[in-house]
Amino acid sequence: MFGRVIETERLLLRPLDVSDVDVFVELHIDPKVNRFVGSFSRQQALERLTAIQRQWDERGHGLCAIELKSSGEFIGRSGLQYWEPFDEVELGWALRADHWGHGYATEAAQACLDWGFATLDDEYFTALMRPGNEASVRVAERLGFAPRREDHLQGRPVTVYAVDRPAKLPAT
Repeated sequence: MFGRVIETERLLLRPLDVSDVDVFVELHIDPKVNRFVGSFSRQQALERLTAIQRQWDERGHGLCAIELKSSGEFIGRSGLQYWEPFDEVELGWALRADHWGHGYATEAAQACLDWGFATLDDEYFTALMRPGNEASVRVAERLGFAPRREDHLQGRPVTVYAVDRPAKLPAT
């Protein structure tokens, strides 16, 4: 794990766990958010959060809660999610709608991406975009992602964006 917390200028990111069930359900119940990432009942959220904890334990990465440094308020989630059907790791993010437009998604996702390349051996990370999710496409493009292929996840079409591991600079 990454020492429990990634800090950015404005945010704290920590692994999600089952104690986050209420804020996780609240995030995903908003129709503006769940139209692209789905919603969860409390039981489904507990199952999902248990799977996220298991991924942290087994793979050393997973999804994180995004909290404002200034207040500790939960504003969303971001992190690295392994998708077995693709044998790939996705960088994902979802923010509460009342926090859109402040650059938090880009800030959190960039921190997770940097941590992933510094810590994991993956040569690239993906970002899976459902049709119409233009705000997330803009975040992905700001992070250097570009479309790689069309695919399906859980029976729904996605465009798979990807960013390759940055080339290492020669030692000076």
